[in-house]
Amino acid sequence: MKPYQDIEVTDKYIIREFSENIDPIELKWHRDREDRLVEIIGETDWQVQLENQLPTSINQPIKIPKGEWHRVIKGNGTLKLKISLVSLFFNLIKIIT
Repeated sequence: MKPYQDIEVTDKYIIREFSENIDPIELKWHRDREDRLVEIIGETDWQVQLENQLPTSINQPIKIPKGEWHRVIKGNGTLKLKISLVSLFFNLIKIIT
């Protein structure tokens, strides 16, 4: 069973919700198969922790490169996210910079 529910799924983004009743032990370190841009819907005190970094607020957009270890850290209330699948965007930025 997944620790979240996908509310809306398109070929460009996913709207994902984590319940306020989730057990924090279910929020495991993981890697994704594509680059992602994660944006909060609303405000929250939940956090994200990227590999070799301290936990940080997710009230600002977070870029998560493909294959990078990361996890969500539970806060208060329900967490609702927009996850944009942005492989093409990340690849263009890498070429430009």
